[in-house]
Amino acid sequence: MIDVANLTRRYGPHTALDNASFRIEKDEIVGFLGPNGAGKSTAMNILTGYLSPTSGTVTVDGLDILECPVEVKRKIGYLPEIPPLYPEMTVNEYLSFVGDIKGVPTKEKKGRINKVVDAAGVGDVCKRLIGNLSKGYRQRVGIAQAMMGDPQVLVLDEPTAGLDPKQILEIRNLVAELGKERTVILSSHILGEVSAVCKRVIVINRGRIVADDTTENLARRMSGGNHIVFRADASPETVLTALANVPCEKLEFRESPEPGTAEAVAKAAPDADIRRDIFRALAAADIPLLAMRSLDMSLEEIFLSLTDDGA
Repeated sequence: MIDVANLTRRYGPHTALDNASFRIEKDEIVGFLGPNGAGKSTAMNILTGYLSPTSGTVTVDGLDILECPVEVKRKIGYLPEIPPLYPEMTVNEYLSFVGDIKGVPTKEKKGRINKVVDAAGVGDVCKRLIGNLSKGYRQRVGIAQAMMGDPQVLVLDEPTAGLDPKQILEIRNLVAELGKERTVILSSHILGEVSAVCKRVIVINRGRIVADDTTENLARRMSGGNHIVFRADASPETVLTALANVPCEKLEFRESPEPGTAEAVAKAAPDADIRRDIFRALAAADIPLLAMRSLDMSLEEIFLSLTDDGA
């Protein structure tokens, strides 16, 4: 759907993007992360046609963004960090105006407005002035304008910035729903938000793509393997004997919060899943397994590790 190849953007002596390449498939929801000044906004502005690259190519649905700029822009809906709203207009007036700008045929415009109003959940404020709406509703109106051209791709820059927890949850659910029918690129500094909505993240630092994978795979790769935390109703010595044939690279016991039980961290190879092996070995030794979970790095830890001074 979106192919970015060797994308570079320079501002005089400063290189904002340095040979960045990635691909985003149809109907993916991808998180685009990076610290301030990393080149994230530059990349998004190039993707949406607001800025030209110094070198490299961007194609959307097979169309080059420089050779077919109008056709590509029709395929993309963009919500900047500060939504381009007119407070003196009502929601309906504003969406009608956006429809005119995006070339929506007059006979289709009313139906298109009704569709995006319903999708963005702003039907109950259609006749109100945008200037009188809450921040959460203004963000929803911004998303509605991004959808007015019925785009195949939505680029959302900080869609939950400044919202309260309830509004964040509402926008998160909206983005997840939109991602069922469209490709969504979501940029956010709220890493928990990205983790909740996006299955895959692209991390950029100092103009370079430093990671592109699912959060699960990144956590495993950066922690050096799979780590399983489990608690068993037995002594550490008994558990160690029971797990003698489980393919652990390392098994470390730690203080258990339940007296009389053993809690341990088992490390396996990055491509191995030893949860079933642990379960079967403990069951065969008649040792109750009280808890077990993966011990993965959080998205915050991954982000900090990839974007620190040594990245």
